[in-house]
Amino acid sequence: MNFNEIIKQNRNNIRSIIKLITKQDNEDIEQEVYIKLWKNKDKYQEKGSFKSWVNTIAKNTSKDYLKSKVVKYEQNSTSEDLILNSIKDKKSTPEKSLLISERQQKIVDAIEKLKPKLKEVIMLCEINGYTYEQAAKQLKCPIGTVKSRIYNAKKELAENLKELL
Repeated sequence: MNFNEIIKQNRNNIRSIIKLITKQDNEDIEQEVYIKLWKNKDKYQEKGSFKSWVNTIAKNTSKDYLKSKVVKYEQNSTSEDLILNSIKDKKSTPEKSLLISERQQKIVDAIEKLKPKLKEVIMLCEINGYTYEQAAKQLKCPIGTVKSRIYNAKKELAENLKELL
């Protein structure tokens, strides 16, 4: 197993996973993923694809980063900061409620305008919380098809809702 080849073949995928989870490009997390891959290469068992094993490590490393970021914030914050952050604005004005309602209606309308297959996969994965695997099983199609439909649906929704973004 040539480690340089592993990095070359998986670099873009790892970066995409990190950005998807942390909402930022983060070379430190990427480096940590490579270190974990290198340290655990002997533990890889050929039960699933190598790529999914790499993706799992990238996903878990990104999630661990987010968890540690929250912990660091809580440790550095005073109890007054935490109390202030936990207090919600309980004043809901009619204008605010109307704006929220209008925004939600625009989102629902945009979803309704999607082609049936795109709408179906968005409803399963984004609204009902299905994993891609569960959605693929439900729709009786390959996972790649689910991912493609999700991508196309999100692209179309972003275009239709760009005024809200």
